[in-house]
Amino acid sequence: MSSFEYLKATDFDRAWLNFELDLPLKPGPNGKPNPFYIDRPSNPINELIDALLASFYRPPKFFFSGHRGCGKSTELLHLLSNADIQKKYWPINFSIREETDIIDLDFRDVLFAIGSRLFREYRKKGGVLPDQLLKELNGWKGRVEKHITTKLDGRLAEIELGASVDAFFANAGLKMKLEPATRTELRQVVETDITGLIAIINHIAAAIYTKERRIPLILIDDMDKPDLDRARTIFHDHREIMLQPNCAIVYTVSSALFYSKEFDAIRDQALFLPNINLRTAADSEKPLKEGYRTFEKFISVRMNSNLIQPPALDQAITYSGGVFRELARIIRTAIGRARRRKAAQIELDDVEWAATEIRNEYRRILDKEDMKLLKYVQDNKKLEYNDRLRPLLQLLALLEYRDEENWCDVHPVLRKML
Repeated sequence: MSSFEYLKATDFDRAWLNFELDLPLKPGPNGKPNPFYIDRPSNPINELIDALLASFYRPPKFFFSGHRGCGKSTELLHLLSNADIQKKYWPINFSIREETDIIDLDFRDVLFAIGSRLFREYRKKGGVLPDQLLKELNGWKGRVEKHITTKLDGRLAEIELGASVDAFFANAGLKMKLEPATRTELRQVVETDITGLIAIINHIAAAIYTKERRIPLILIDDMDKPDLDRARTIFHDHREIMLQPNCAIVYTVSSALFYSKEFDAIRDQALFLPNINLRTAADSEKPLKEGYRTFEKFISVRMNSNLIQPPALDQAITYSGGVFRELARIIRTAIGRARRRKAAQIELDDVEWAATEIRNEYRRILDKEDMKLLKYVQDNKKLEYNDRLRPLLQLLALLEYRDEENWCDVHPVLRKML
């Protein structure tokens, strides 16, 4: 993916590639914004940028969330291209998926990943750390390895006691992700000396700041994927520990946490990225031009306008419900059908077919009580606390919006079912 060229499509083959659902929009050379990046109306990411650029006593921590497909990863990558952020911070962005098993995620895994990634990224970029710090890291590494090799009867041949710190962090991270036994033992080491791991993180961060005169800023993506119980354990039960690293951190957080009583633990430093408004709560029939223009641009930077008929374009945007990933999914599915028809353009029937495919997926998972709740929300547009509401929001059967106040509505493809 590092060699991917962000080129506007002139045919369906290239358009299919450009609407890949998980296409990362990395900044270009010298921090230039990605060619496919689209700024959203009243972009909330500007609040996060302002907060990061404000004065602080201790490096700030923020909890960043939003519904699946709303563009969280894209906005975090775009934040890296901000010149003022680059001037003040030494930023790194990574997915927690790369460091451990997100299905079995633990707060200790996250802290280890922070320290490991800080060290590895700085070394990879040619950074030189003080000898004293390397000796300290080597001593900590030895204690960890001794514990693990003893517990697992020496089965960690890949992590030898004489290996470099670089190899240790790389190999330990891989084993954290793939080997449950190693993950369990490493957690026990961290649990008995949590202050030691935090000290390691802080010493690495301090060394980077001394050399670069910029504060490390860590943007951790995909931490919104674990279920609500794990999110509670990490960000509510261990909130104070997660705030301890002496560097700026933006944690992505499950949107389910925002609909739970435990949200209070992070509310002062939380930022929610809403979906794009295509209509208002007061008038759900009248399209908002600004929202439609945003999505028209989303499509136009990725493929030529002659590949889709105007009515099909308008209906695809409507069916997306203001969710970037849903629009990419609808367009990609419609492209597939148009290609099979040997057509030159996406037509309205192709978009309707894509919407039907999504609707059929929901038919399998929504029960009668879900349908009653969806109908109730469709009629009154209210976002209220309800245990049944949370999973429907995570499934995108319900979509949250914000005018002056937040509200919600059903996913547009579901209206025919109601």
